[in-house]
Amino acid sequence: MPSTTETPGNDTKGKAEGIPNLRDRLPKLQPRRKLVPPSNPLPVPETPNLPPPPEPSTIIFQKPTRRILSSQDHDTFLASPTYKLLLAFVFGLTDSVVDTPVSAVSSNDLSPAVRNILEILDKVEDVVSRSPPENQGDSRFGNKGFRDFLDLATEEHVEWHKHLGVPSSAAITEVSTYFLQSFGNRTRIDYGSGHELNFMLWLLCLYQIRIIAPSDFRTLVLKVFTRYLTLMRLIQSTYYLEPAGSHGVWGLDDYQFLPFLFGASQLLHHPYIRPLSIHQSFILEEYGKDYLYLGQVNFVNSVKNVEGLRWHSPMLDDISSAKSWSKVEDGMRRMFVAEVLKKLPVMQHFLFGSLVPAEEGMSKEEEYGVKSEDEEPEGGEMIVMKDGMRHVHQMNSWGDCCGIKVPSSVAAAEEMKKRMRGGEGLRRIPFD
Repeated sequence: MPSTTETPGNDTKGKAEGIPNLRDRLPKLQPRRKLVPPSNPLPVPETPNLPPPPEPSTIIFQKPTRRILSSQDHDTFLASPTYKLLLAFVFGLTDSVVDTPVSAVSSNDLSPAVRNILEILDKVEDVVSRSPPENQGDSRFGNKGFRDFLDLATEEHVEWHKHLGVPSSAAITEVSTYFLQSFGNRTRIDYGSGHELNFMLWLLCLYQIRIIAPSDFRTLVLKVFTRYLTLMRLIQSTYYLEPAGSHGVWGLDDYQFLPFLFGASQLLHHPYIRPLSIHQSFILEEYGKDYLYLGQVNFVNSVKNVEGLRWHSPMLDDISSAKSWSKVEDGMRRMFVAEVLKKLPVMQHFLFGSLVPAEEGMSKEEEYGVKSEDEEPEGGEMIVMKDGMRHVHQMNSWGDCCGIKVPSSVAAAEEMKKRMRGGEGLRRIPFD
């Protein structure tokens, strides 16, 4: 009779055959691949060749006027030789200070023309001291004493330009227009990257009439532009200039752009200062006077009423995560083109004359009944053409048409100092 009992060995073998081999179902281990960050679709703008100045006999000087009054005018400008001239000049200044701190330039390196320019900026500071701000209580909006300052500078600048070597009264009229516009708008009592650009245009005009040369470029950045920055901080803190075309904390800076472009070039191959170093107060204090980028961050920190770039300047905070200053400089070049030259709200105030010429076919102020920059009504309204229609653009606003007036963070800091000296706190407003 056959046995009905199975042996233990057979039972174990049957169970083993019923268990799936899980090892075959496990995914194979593979080395982790680093995610490649998305590349920036915008190419890095290169430095065009700077053309030589025009022959003096070919120049017919004229008072600069606005010629970008429509999107079509703007597109025409972006395809023009003047656009390339401006890029060549500004990026040429940028290239001239690669790996160069401010202290590397001594007074012996200054040409007579650069010395005269610095003397003019000293005289502008003297005009500030003779034009006190009006008493506006604790208002943090633009102080009307700024208009007295500009009026006095307008009266005195002619002799300054004659001493500089500007050849004629017609030339002074053209060149000085950019100079006077570089301190802010008289009507709106504001200041922004467009006014900073006018200072560059003033220097460009001096190049066009052969007063300065490419050999002066390094000292123009490290001595002249740094002096201009110091002067503008004094003017901003004295007259509470409002930010022109600012997006507040979401912008790079309420007022300036070029210190970040020039400053990134200065730090391009620095052995130990990295983009992340802007969060270290010791680095800012120790090297802020030598490097424009660090000095501007230090100034921004000093006028904000909250601590930390993450809170008051998130764009600067984001940029600090870049791996190298080369990445930062590339980004600043892109930003100068995209956020300054390609922004109609900024460029509609760009002035064209004989030294910074407009293209044929660009609109003229008289065609649309547009008043000149100096004759704008209170509030700064301007008629531009948009989609074929006349549009009143209110520039007393953020950069995108049309917003609300933004008080100066510099004004808030100055009012805080005044009240702290008097034992009072600062009256807060919704923009703080």
